[in-house]
Amino acid sequence: MAREAAGRPPEETLLLWKREQAQLKARVVDRDTEAWQRDPAFSGLQRVGGVDVSFVKGDSVNACASLVVLSYPELEVVYEDCRMVSLTAPYMSGFLAFREVPFLVDAVRRLQEREPHLMPQVLLVDGNGVLHHRGFGVACHLGILTDLPCVGVAKKLLQVDGLENNALHKEKIRLLRAGGDTFPLMGGSGTILGMVSLEAAVRLTRGCCKFRIPEPVRQADIRSRDYIRRTLGVPRAPTPGQERSQKAQNPRGVCPKGGSEEATGEGRPPEGHSTQESRDKGTGGAKLDATKTGCPASPVRQ
Repeated sequence: MAREAAGRPPEETLLLWKREQAQLKARVVDRDTEAWQRDPAFSGLQRVGGVDVSFVKGDSVNACASLVVLSYPELEVVYEDCRMVSLTAPYMSGFLAFREVPFLVDAVRRLQEREPHLMPQVLLVDGNGVLHHRGFGVACHLGILTDLPCVGVAKKLLQVDGLENNALHKEKIRLLRAGGDTFPLMGGSGTILGMVSLEAAVRLTRGCCKFRIPEPVRQADIRSRDYIRRTLGVPRAPTPGQERSQKAQNPRGVCPKGGSEEATGEGRPPEGHSTQESRDKGTGGAKLDATKTGCPASPVRQ
């Protein structure tokens, strides 16, 4: 039987969430602060993490929260944490963090307790950073709460600040031909909403790609869906070789983000990536949030 999370929160709760976003946003740092981020070859970067939350099809309550850590530049998984969780907050565009981030923070804390030497130097997040209704998406939120650089790599475009998935946007995507080609996501305000230190986030995202989806996020997704299959006995998820052709469709048995989010989520361009970065002021830690500079990075074609 399908299970649904609680309905729309009361207005008082939404006001509290907005207030928390505003308070935490003041701690975002949108510039490179680590030596490896400023190095063209990312010298010194050894561990890259990825997080994901996957759902059983037809069930928006039970989910698997996963954290993986990969070696860099080899992109081999050196740590994995998958755990079934029960979500209580419903999906609402602009408030994804309040639904998923607590479980991802828990995963980071478990890693710190169990294998502190494997803590990632940056996290790639399936979601947005500053490309967000209030400039503070799930990647920024996770970065601030974990004090880790976070890069938001979204699969669909969140249409805020005048950004539209219109013919012009699709034509720009069509013109992305070579690996690493990008274009900035500039909102109606004139602010570039898609790049981190824009340049560093784009290079990092591309450097983490074996396929269209950056490997840390891809591995977190694959392993969370496989964990659901093994735990609950749902049909087998697509193999890595099948993924490129099936990724555009909902995987059988398991639906990342519970389905509804794919339609209206916090911005995941289907043809490319968005990247941005955020950082915690006063800590020296960067929150790569799909771009650097605090702007979501532009779509990247692989």
